Amino acid sequence: MAETELTGGGDPARTIATLWGIRPMPRRGPKHTLTTPQVVAAAVELADGDQDLAALSMRRVAESLGVGTMSLYTYIASREELVEVMLDQVYAEAVDQLGPVGDLGWADGLRRVAEASWDLYLRHPWVLQVFTGRPPLGPHAIAKYERELSVIDGIGLTDVEMDAVITLVHTHVEGVARRRIEADRAVRRTGISDEQWWERVQPLVAEVFDPARFPVAARVGEAAGQAHQAAHNPEHAYAFGLDRLLEGVAALIGTRAPVIR
Repeated sequence: MAETELTGGGDPARTIATLWGIRPMPRRGPKHTLTTPQVVAAAVELADGDQDLAALSMRRVAESLGVGTMSLYTYIASREELVEVMLDQVYAEAVDQLGPVGDLGWADGLRRVAEASWDLYLRHPWVLQVFTGRPPLGPHAIAKYERELSVIDGIGLTDVEMDAVITLVHTHVEGVARRRIEADRAVRRTGISDEQWWERVQPLVAEVFDPARFPVAARVGEAAGQAHQAAHNPEHAYAFGLDRLLEGVAALIGTRAPVIR
């Protein structure tokens, strides 16, 4: 995957204004024929097609819209700002997928949080290239966080623990989604599936591998390989890890207060 890009690198005042649809300065120049959401949508479409942010540029976005590159800077001040607004725009999809969470129990709610993030990464793999240590504080990012927290509100956790639980879910999903996307890229790059690769490699490994020297690895590796037909199954890792994570949250809740819902 390409080098990670950082949020928070643009001018904060301008970025916040763009995220929230507030113009910090008069718009000068020729009559505008586009809107900021149209520019952002075009950029998202390009990044989705490439599955990579490396090739995204203001020039490519302008060409896709049939306008001059400089005209885009009246909508978006910089590429750094563009990436942040793109991220906030796709977060709206997660908000929609989360939907109303009031009737969900906390475990089902966290499963929905995980599923919304998993689906978001698979639709927009480039999102994994953006490090959000300085998060884009746009309306959809905040709405997403609000709904995620709502599924575990009032079940006995402190506010800091609530934030940590949501972070834990996202960390798990992000890690497994990254493996899944990299596996898909390996298939495209090599032209063979994991199963086909294993069929080629297995007889070669058998010639040099001594099960008596590595008995546990031999036993477990064979069982996992037969179960997954690959060295790794991201979907199994996603489900298995999420189940264990929820068990841990349940144990934490049990030390604090009875589960309310």
